[in-house]
Amino acid sequence: MKIIIGAGNTTQMGWISTQEEQLNVLERSHFARDYSENSIEAMLAEHVWEHMTLEEGIAAARNCYDYLQPGGYIRCAVPDVNFRNEAYQRIVQVGGPGPVDHPAYSHKIVYDYASFSKVFEQAGFHVELLEYCDESGIFHYSYWNEQDGKIGRSFRFDTRNSRNSLGMVSIIIDAKKPLLISGY
Repeated sequence: MKIIIGAGNTTQMGWISTQEEQLNVLERSHFARDYSENSIEAMLAEHVWEHMTLEEGIAAARNCYDYLQPGGYIRCAVPDVNFRNEAYQRIVQVGGPGPVDHPAYSHKIVYDYASFSKVFEQAGFHVELLEYCDESGIFHYSYWNEQDGKIGRSFRFDTRNSRNSLGMVSIIIDAKKPLLISGY
């Protein structure tokens, strides 16, 4: 079972698309309605975590951890505070650029790669950075397979990007739940 969290209009073959009303990652009761602990193979969340406070993000990561199978993962993307593009930063800033109906209006945090990784590490995950900008604004990329969860706002799939110019990037991570190892 593979689940897209906060899918909006996103659909992917083999994935179940959910909206906040169906699966609010802050509410354990939402998970418990339809899933048992350790039952979900993979999760995908593109530009969801910035709509929570830091503390809420950690709580949501813990809920996801509990419902993922050992060896399961969540691929997650958020805006990157280190991306050196003024127009981008105005759009993704806390509170967004306005008006109230703008999707970024409810942004509560903008992460850098270290703080975003720590959210998931605090929940018990091992984090692999796939795309991010470092403190100097240099973009880093590790190949990732879109069959494991496609992120539209990414280097490869956002049409605003080219090999010569970046227009839209995200911090993208794979947060993996360790396999259980039995005792000796």
